Amino acid sequence: MEFKPDAENRQKREWLRREAHSPPIGKGPVTVVPFRQFFATAPVSCPYVPGRAERKLIVELRGNGASLFYDDLSRAGFRRSHRFAYRPACRGCSSCVPVRIAVGRFGHTRSTRRIRNTNRDLSGGLVAARATLEQFRLFSAYQRSRHRDSDMALMSYGDYRGMVEDSPVRTAIAEFRDGSGGLVAASLIDLLDDGVSAVYSFYDPQQPKRSLGTWSILWLVEQCRHQGMPFVYLGYWIADSPKMAYKARFPALECLADGAWTAFERPLPPASGEREELASAGG
Repeated sequence: MEFKPDAENRQKREWLRREAHSPPIGKGPVTVVPFRQFFATAPVSCPYVPGRAERKLIVELRGNGASLFYDDLSRAGFRRSHRFAYRPACRGCSSCVPVRIAVGRFGHTRSTRRIRNTNRDLSGGLVAARATLEQFRLFSAYQRSRHRDSDMALMSYGDYRGMVEDSPVRTAIAEFRDGSGGLVAASLIDLLDDGVSAVYSFYDPQQPKRSLGTWSILWLVEQCRHQGMPFVYLGYWIADSPKMAYKARFPALECLADGAWTAFERPLPPASGEREELASAGG
């Protein structure tokens, strides 16, 4: 499985994009573009910043143009959960900042180089978005170790399968295995026309020295570089949330502000010894 759409899908996507943005001329056939209706959710307690309320703007992804539509939504700061795309729409709060890695400008730091060298014995590969018991066992161990108080720690195999397989867009799983073939990490990703979107990553919590969460993102960056894809979308950076603040550590980071992607202004480095917390690459 490759990151880029195959030739047939690329032609179809180019045709859909032209039809979606071109008005009908004369009396020729008219292409019907599906009407997309956005909804705002009711406020609920924010899972990232205590004391704040969270609201989301959501839209259903459906029809033949779902992948094309989601490509554009990703560039506008949206994320995906199952068959819906969403982005924060919280009143009086802009803490959730969409971020992505610009692959062409990415260069290893001493920290990322160390992580790369530590994991030279691992092999990675894309597989179809089909849930397996092996993945679920690793997912459950990760949740029990890192997020035992969250709803995700209560997910059944059926819930996990829905998270992986209930997707109307091009979705895959990057699996990472050690020399004995054991699964040590996995990333659920969406394949976009300009890169990949890291939806959710999980890993073996018994191997903290490997920094497997960071490693999985570094692997995605290298794969995008090899295939000429410019971006790895990481979801939202939230300065006040340790679960999301880790994203600021990646080089060549960009953020979406005022409708434009610009270079991310890196905050002060975290205190020495801060542990890696890769809950959801997308949050």
